[in-house]
Amino acid sequence: MNAITSYSMTLNGETNSVSVDFVSLKKGAMILRALNHKLRQQIVKLVDEKKKITVTEIYVNLRLEQSVASQHLAILRRAGIVRTDREGKFIYYSVDNARVAQIMKCVDELIA
Repeated sequence: MNAITSYSMTLNGETNSVSVDFVSLKKGAMILRALNHKLRQQIVKLVDEKKKITVTEIYVNLRLEQSVASQHLAILRRAGIVRTDREGKFIYYSVDNARVAQIMKCVDELIA
């Protein structure tokens, strides 16, 4: 099966072709799932409030196991929601506000 599939749809007597890129659809769903999780929402909120924070500060503040915080941060990082900056031996997390705004714009268009 191709990653892009075309379908013909009839609406109001008109036949239109619609292409669906399943790879892009899967990536988009992964990004939305990354934000649609209560713990990850708490992490994003904390990171946004602190502007720059380490994983240690995140798991201490949210009373999590270090491995749990790291796993959820990895999901947020893959979705482009948080970014990392290394300073010496520390890795600091911050929210990519432009990326979150882009995601929310798409969501607003979907639900409109």
